[in-house]
Amino acid sequence: MSSPTGPASGLPVRMPRPRQPGRHRRPEPLAAPEGAPALVLAVPGTPSAATRSLAEEVVSIARSELPGLDARIGYLDGDDEFPTLQSVLTHAAEERTARFEQARAAGVDVAEPDGPVAVVVPLLAGPDNALLRRVRQAVMESRVAADLTDVLGPHPLLAEALHVRLSEAGLARADRARLFTVATAADGIILASVGGEEAVQAAGITGMLLAARLAVPVMAAALDVEGAIAATAEQLRGSGSQQLALAPYLIGPELDAGLLDAAAKEAGCAAAEALGPYPAIGKLALAKYTTALGIAPQQPQGTPTH
Repeated sequence: MSSPTGPASGLPVRMPRPRQPGRHRRPEPLAAPEGAPALVLAVPGTPSAATRSLAEEVVSIARSELPGLDARIGYLDGDDEFPTLQSVLTHAAEERTARFEQARAAGVDVAEPDGPVAVVVPLLAGPDNALLRRVRQAVMESRVAADLTDVLGPHPLLAEALHVRLSEAGLARADRARLFTVATAADGIILASVGGEEAVQAAGITGMLLAARLAVPVMAAALDVEGAIAATAEQLRGSGSQQLALAPYLIGPELDAGLLDAAAKEAGCAAAEALGPYPAIGKLALAKYTTALGIAPQQPQGTPTH
């Protein structure tokens, strides 16, 4: 069972990469500053074992990139098994107060802690105002000093992740530089988002990056707007695309069960998997955290293509 402080015991945890020898070694990663606020991943959707596994993989990636990071998981729809975002923030504040009181009781001259207790990072690729309002409400109700970051996208790493998910489904070439074809490769991509028009516009920015990678047209459409996916499919076919694919611009927990399959059926095309715990998700969550605190570890890089 997970707790507000991290994954349950017995689960695999990513460890920091060993330092490479030689003059071309990568720069040493920064460590989290002593007493730094917790990174709290705000997870939308109905909690489940799969959601927990995904979220724990994301924070594990973040910890491996910034040793000493205090990373926690809070669920918008938590319960006794899945800690709510509000309870995780409250617990983090109580722990910080307890550490201060213990230090003072031991005769250590320490300043009373100030600044945010936590930095809350929504586990969302694009803006979903309804979900973001709920995150803000949970932070306010916790009465804990916490900074709330923006969502993870748009970002080139998300275009890379979309490319990988499409290639895993046999809907795109795995390597954009080699001149071989995939019989099932799509010649038009529908980038599916949730969150209304603002989310579609944000997805469209990443869609342009994906189009440049695949050299095929990419159009964003809202999964949660009736008929939007089918209309976009018709538009792509009208411009010459014959074999379409649906690529979810979604991490996964925010996606209602069955919505993606229904949209793919409506559009008459195959669909890739959601982004899930792709390494870029953990790196981008960490980048939001470090930016909020004004510390700058090495910027997240994509996987090189050959």
